[in-house]
Formats: sequence, C-alpha cells, structure tokens
Amino acid sequence: MIKVLVVEDQAMVRGAISALLSLEDNIDVIGQAENGKQAVKILEDNTVDIVLTDIEMPEMTGIELAEHLAQQPIAIKTIIMTTFSKVGYIKRSMQAGVKGFILKEAPSDQLVDAVNQVYNGRKVIDPELAISALDDNDPLTDKERKALRLASEGLKTGEIADKLFLSEGTVRNYLSECIAKLNASNRVEAGRIAKQKGWL
Repeated sequence: MIKVLVVEDQAMVRGAISALLSLEDNIDVIGQAENGKQAVKILEDNTVDIVLTDIEMPEMTGIELAEHLAQQPIAIKTIIMTTFSKVGYIKRSMQAGVKGFILKEAPSDQLVDAVNQVYNGRKVIDPELAISALDDNDPLTDKERKALRLASEGLKTGEIADKLFLSEGTVRNYLSECIAKLNASNRVEAGRIAKQKGWL
C-alpha cells in the first residue's frame, strides 16, 4: 500500500485529489495539509511514502517542504503538482530532490501513474514541463563548460589548468563565472546543476 500525504492550500482541490487517489486499491491517503508547515507536523506522527504537494502555498511552499524532507533521515519521495510551468521551479524542485513534477490539469490517470512510478523508484516529469525546461538556454561558454566538467570530476584548479593549458587564475575565473551563471553556491553545486540540465 502506497501511503500518500496531500498538501494543497485550496480545500476543494485538496479534497478532490485525495478522493481521486483513495479510489485506487493500492493507494492510502493518510492525511491532508493546507501548507508545508502543517505537512511537517503530520509527518512527525505518520509514516508516509509520498508527499504530493502544490508549490505556491502560504507559510511554507512545496519546494521549501521538499528541501526540508530531503534533509530528513527517512526517505520520503516528493511529487510536485502545479499550474505553474516555470522553468525556475523545475530547476529548484530537482535540486531539492523532487521525484515527480506534474501539471494539475493533467488527466487523473496521469497523476495515479506518477504516484506509482515514483513509488517504484522512477522520476516523472510532465512532457510539457520537460520541453519548457529544454528551452532554458545553456549560459556556459565552451571553455567554462570544460573547466566545470573537470572540476566536477574532482580535479583541483592546478590540474584543470594543466589539462586545458591555461593559468590557474583563468581557471578560477571560469569556475567563478559558472557558479554565478548557474546561481550555485560552489563549483560542486554548479557541476551538479549543469549535469542535471545536460549542459556538461
């Protein structure tokens, strides 16, 4: 039995999604929450396999909830359902370890399928969202990409400089540019983001 927590600030939508999932023989909706904070409280007392959450909610958003869950010792998978197909949301959600990303207007069988797929260890992204993510242009230059690829393989600045026949200062500049362009906090995160995007 797949145990699901539904998190959505609109009561009617929350109720409808919960009722829909409850019709499935292998899905048990163990609770409903109107925002991320309420969800965290429910999760303190309940075992859940999947959190199905909206993004834009008061007090704690769906992405903030996913980030919180990613830091917990228990493995809870997160699926985001939204009406907003913003590329930035997809990017932040994936960084937070979200396993599924579907549009609310998708047919109900797609939602049920997403829950089953994610439960079985797969990632699910709505094709429409995947296409909009592809439109997200690669900001890296060829030289920055080469430096970042080597950095993500664990090479130090000096080793990268030797391989690319550049000075260490130039390599540092390239890596700083990558970090800034990808809105990352360090070269490791920049490499991870670029890999997720298929830019490396």
